[in-house]
Amino acid sequence: MILYGGSGHAKVILDCLEARGGLVQGIFDDNHDLKELMGVPVVGQYRPHLFPDQPLIIAIGNNRIRLQIAPMIRHRFGTAIHPSAQVSRSATGGEGSVVFHNAVVQAGASVGKHCIINTAASIDHDCRLEDFVHISPNAALCGSVQVGEGTQIGTGASVIPGVRIGKWCVIGAGAVVTSNIPDFSVAVGIPARVIKTVEL
Repeated sequence: MILYGGSGHAKVILDCLEARGGLVQGIFDDNHDLKELMGVPVVGQYRPHLFPDQPLIIAIGNNRIRLQIAPMIRHRFGTAIHPSAQVSRSATGGEGSVVFHNAVVQAGASVGKHCIINTAASIDHDCRLEDFVHISPNAALCGSVQVGEGTQIGTGASVIPGVRIGKWCVIGAGAVVTSNIPDFSVAVGIPARVIKTVEL
């Protein structure tokens, strides 16, 4: 496995891979001053000819940056699931996605490409997450929730069953989402209310 990005997010992905006995051979990063991360060599800017047979994960927490980088990658994409995570055999996940420590992905859930299911997040049955979504630590999606491309659900937020959250939204930390949220919205509070819109 190889990573693109040498930030704190990459450290957690390294932990996930190493906990499963995986070996990370190198990390691409544009920071020329960064030479290693947790003992793994950082080899500079992305070069498709390096490690050509290894799968790659974009180890960057920002959803928009992952969206920008993904089309440039010529390696195949890998995934990382920490052994403490509980992922149903009937759940599906897309390439490039990661599931961190103590997260739960229940039966029939669908996780898109390049998603982050962060520490102790809970994705209940039949949820649908589109590509580049980030479910932050301790957030909980009840059954049949739909989350659009690029949306971030903040730390400790809760979403009641059947709610649809649009693309490229930000749901604030601790929010309780009880109704549908339109695309490009920032929603906060209990119950969550849209306070502004954002642009991609």
